[in-house]
Amino acid sequence: MSSWTAADIPDQGDRVAVVTGANSGLGLATARELARAGARVVMASRDTDKAQSAASQIRNDVPQAQLEVARLDLADLESVRAFAATPPTNGGALHLLINNAGVMAPPRRLTKDGFESQFGTNHLGHFALTGLLLPRLLAAPQPRVVTVASAAHRVGKIRFNDLQWERHYNNWLAYGQSKLANLLFCFELQRRATAAGVTLRSLASHPGWAATNLQFAGPARSYERAIMWVGNKTIAQDGAMGALPSLYAATDPGVLGGSFVGPGGIGEVRGSPRVVGAAAKAYDEDAARRLWEVSEQLTGVQYEFHAGT
Repeated sequence: MSSWTAADIPDQGDRVAVVTGANSGLGLATARELARAGARVVMASRDTDKAQSAASQIRNDVPQAQLEVARLDLADLESVRAFAATPPTNGGALHLLINNAGVMAPPRRLTKDGFESQFGTNHLGHFALTGLLLPRLLAAPQPRVVTVASAAHRVGKIRFNDLQWERHYNNWLAYGQSKLANLLFCFELQRRATAAGVTLRSLASHPGWAATNLQFAGPARSYERAIMWVGNKTIAQDGAMGALPSLYAATDPGVLGGSFVGPGGIGEVRGSPRVVGAAAKAYDEDAARRLWEVSEQLTGVQYEFHAGT
């Protein structure tokens, strides 16, 4: 496993995958390798023009790629519902959902539904999407949901008394909250799937430090951008390597539900993927249940675990 690469992805023929944020960075790399392995990939993106351009890039590398572009804005629950209500052209079961899209450390702004943008996009948008797609996932054999978190979850705290950061907003701590929420959601989804007796595997991944456009799409202050630039030039790995933990979690036959996959190098900054451990607070079952209940209330999405629907 220490040298696992995209070449080790098992055949994904006859499988359907949804990758959020597939127009660039880690999402683009993930979509490319799933398509190379034979999956039909739905490239979900807020900007369909950029996603179409990304699809053309993939087809240049993988002429046989089966790709479909669909609009999805995770900062707008109406868009999430519209996406979930319109299945891909082939319809039917969904085998893989890669909850990859996200925003990182922007100035405080709100989603269309009034949520703080990082909590609303990174967590609530994916929580709603997964719940709405659950019937299609449970119609597939051995479906998987992979939620992309971050090492930044270690600085996160779920501020149940101020989830939307209406007081004393800190862009990096808000990012940490959203990434901790990703992990609490991932592990709670696995617990609920196991209790329901369904075969769904819920896993999480993190890319280490991967040089993508994410670092410059959010942080607005010049010193933040300078730090990102230096880190990208000195310690980061490229997007293709950063996507390997998600690909490993999504496709390796032996990885268990409830696993967290990240780079295997020192400090989990870079390297080949392996199962890693999250901060203890990510495994807090009481916090996870409370967050789940709040997320259902805020999104209006209730999970129904009925296999074979």
